[in-house]
Amino acid sequence: MNRYGVFGNPIEHSLSPIIHTQFAKQAGLNIQYDKILAPIDDFALSTQSFINQGAKGFNITVPFKIEAFNLATELTLNAQTAGAVNTIKIDGDKLIGENTDGIGLVNDLIKNLGINLNNKTILILGAGGATRGILLPILKQSPKRLMIANRTASKATQLAKDFEDHGKTCGFGLDKIKDTPVDVIINATSASLDGQMPTIANGVANDAICYDLMYGTQTPFMDWAKANNAKMVVDGLGMLVEQAATAFEFWTGKQPNTQEVIKNLRG
Repeated sequence: MNRYGVFGNPIEHSLSPIIHTQFAKQAGLNIQYDKILAPIDDFALSTQSFINQGAKGFNITVPFKIEAFNLATELTLNAQTAGAVNTIKIDGDKLIGENTDGIGLVNDLIKNLGINLNNKTILILGAGGATRGILLPILKQSPKRLMIANRTASKATQLAKDFEDHGKTCGFGLDKIKDTPVDVIINATSASLDGQMPTIANGVANDAICYDLMYGTQTPFMDWAKANNAKMVVDGLGMLVEQAATAFEFWTGKQPNTQEVIKNLRG
């Protein structure tokens, strides 16, 4: 039986074991997938113990994605540009780091929601690690323009500059968002965790597809989008399942049926 797992702190809330167990059943594989609470100050030792037990791979969630980036001995392009790793494949002495977050988001938008990002104007709220992790896969879809808005404008400007070789990007402060509709708005801020929606121009949401990376609750961003005539309002559950599917395929070479799993999780 091949062993996999997910490291985090906290970790009890993780849906990853449920998701990967369903993927394994589809693929006819017998796996063990564990939730592992790693000490905040000893991620490396926890993972080494797991590797020593013969594990084939593992996922990484908050707050260890940067440490996982540093732990990896090889990095995919997605992981390099994201500066963070959420999936590691163990191949002999090699620890191959990947970041599946952006692929998961793009796959949910395209495959499950039928949204074509090509030639679209996209606004991302927030300029932290979550945004950095999704930028390259979005830019690979050739949007017309990708705008990053952040409370601290300089962070958004710098992040846009970091990715300008991959597509048309720009960054500015949240207060500079125009009262003009865009095609897609992605909330990658911590506003959903804080229970507050930043004050921005309401007209930008009119007839837009509004996607919150958070899942499991009706967020302030989703309430704001509905109140301001968004065409579609979606949480990040599909992204969670899709990024897990990319990790599963990275480990096993088998591509799971994600729509079936999303349906099961939504009940």
